[in-house]
Amino acid sequence: MTASTFPDSLSSSADRTRQRYNLFLLLVAGLGGLLYGIDVGIIGGALPYLEATSKLTPSQLSIIVAAVLLGSVFSTLFAGLLADWMGRKPLMVLSGMAFIVSIPVIALSHGYSPLFFGRLLQGMSGGFIGIVVPLYLAECLSASTRGKGTGVFQWLLTFGIVVAALVGIYFSYRVDAVARTADPASLLAFKNVAWRSIFWVSLPPGVLFVIGSLMVTESPRWLYRKRKPEKTRAALLRSRSPEQATIELQEMEAASKPAQTAGERVSDSLLRRKYVIPFLLACVILACNTATGINSVIGFNTGILLQSGLSDLQSHWGYVLFTVINFSFTIVGMTLVDRKGRKFLFILGTSGIIVSMLAVGTMFLGSEKQSIDCRSQIQPLVGPGQDLTLQFDKAEAQHLLNGQGVASGAIQPDRASFAIIYSYGDFTGSTSYVRSDDPASVPLTITRASSVPANKVQAFFQNPFASFESAQTAPLKIDKAVLGTVPDSTHGWLVALCLYTFMAFYALGPGVCVWLALSELMPTRIRSNGMSVALVLNQLVSATLAAIFLPFVSKHGYSSMFYLFAGFTVIYFLTAAFLLPETKGKTLEEIEAHFEARGAR
Repeated sequence: MTASTFPDSLSSSADRTRQRYNLFLLLVAGLGGLLYGIDVGIIGGALPYLEATSKLTPSQLSIIVAAVLLGSVFSTLFAGLLADWMGRKPLMVLSGMAFIVSIPVIALSHGYSPLFFGRLLQGMSGGFIGIVVPLYLAECLSASTRGKGTGVFQWLLTFGIVVAALVGIYFSYRVDAVARTADPASLLAFKNVAWRSIFWVSLPPGVLFVIGSLMVTESPRWLYRKRKPEKTRAALLRSRSPEQATIELQEMEAASKPAQTAGERVSDSLLRRKYVIPFLLACVILACNTATGINSVIGFNTGILLQSGLSDLQSHWGYVLFTVINFSFTIVGMTLVDRKGRKFLFILGTSGIIVSMLAVGTMFLGSEKQSIDCRSQIQPLVGPGQDLTLQFDKAEAQHLLNGQGVASGAIQPDRASFAIIYSYGDFTGSTSYVRSDDPASVPLTITRASSVPANKVQAFFQNPFASFESAQTAPLKIDKAVLGTVPDSTHGWLVALCLYTFMAFYALGPGVCVWLALSELMPTRIRSNGMSVALVLNQLVSATLAAIFLPFVSKHGYSSMFYLFAGFTVIYFLTAAFLLPETKGKTLEEIEAHFEARGAR
């Protein structure tokens, strides 16, 4: 080897090392997206077994589902501050550790409080990951790979939901095998093991993400802001050539110098139209995006399919297909967003969502119209302690039908559903729907604690106009006892098909465009704080919808819930069609100028 070729070989080796490190960064980003997706999707497969064995009320189950979203709200509020204070890398490690800790808290829990705390911690992990990983990628990856890194994060986020669904289907097969050979008590015990195991299986991705986060370098931009130029250069050299590192260091130095005088900055009021209008528009879009019901449909998907007529195993397979469609159409949307434009995909997506939600609601309405109210038969069963326990099975369904003078016809006793809406004074509650053909169904149990809050503080937030004192002694009143039919599997697969259509249009349009539009609409001066506010609003709407889903469905039916989602999406469609500008191919400065020009007209 000559002296002239020796440096070339060193340069080639250094290039390969940098390429491997850039690939490793993409792998860590993918693990972050995978973990975020598992955060969102893991409850879908576990919920039916948790509902069957935990004795939690529909309100409590809804809050368990919503706890992840609520935790994400809290962590999103502080993620930016923590990332600036402790660094991007430590926050990534912390978010992964929070996920790891949440798994045993959930899987070993017995009761509502530890379940809620574990899910809250899981949500906080997801909120941190959703902020810090894209932020870390934007600051670490070179311009040529930055788009790829963001795409990998979003792509594997949807894949994480698919993984969660596959874990659910695996345990669904095992539950089905036990159901064929075991007695109801053994089946119930195995369902209790199943939902805990589903959470345990989701632990390895969290461990891998923590290990990966420990092996990457800190963000060079963060290091520069902390006045550590040598460490900044070292961090840049892990993924860039010396020439590129020098250029980017010079750009950081230039960007750190104020471009305006203090007087000019003050005169640029935050109340100007180019700030206020895009901020409000982004908030409306983020709120409407989650008001389509996307997170509720993902979280309660298996239960929706069960009530639509599918069996337990069919429902889990239906959920797997649902997540695969989300994954597949996200890829399609990513290929179209820069070709067709954001506005086109928003309009296309919201149009499809409206039609899909109306179709699902109408199909549920057809079966719900056949329901009858059996409260006159249930009220006399209330015990002296003002509590009620009722085992709903084929015999009980036949008894209720006979008491109503209804012959077996539209409602078959061996394929019936039942739910009770009740109240103690001013506080109302509801049970989940149970099916007469479920051999492992647990008795419907109503107690005062299931609807009356534990103290006056909780009572105020639950119903500020209710009398907490009178509810302590008020008798149990059965407001409604809904006996309905469980449709056949054909009806169930038609509902599933409409939900697949919903997911396809969502993934194709809003799912891909909403975060891109958010970052493009927000003017540079308010981008970090504005995005945080809009994201918190998004998470609050999502958590609220998830928290009220099961109680609302018990009282008003699935049809009303899906019609409500369709109504929210109409607002989304009108906003996208008439207020949202097309941002494809425009610089951020051009978008700001667009809103400034509209204000001048």
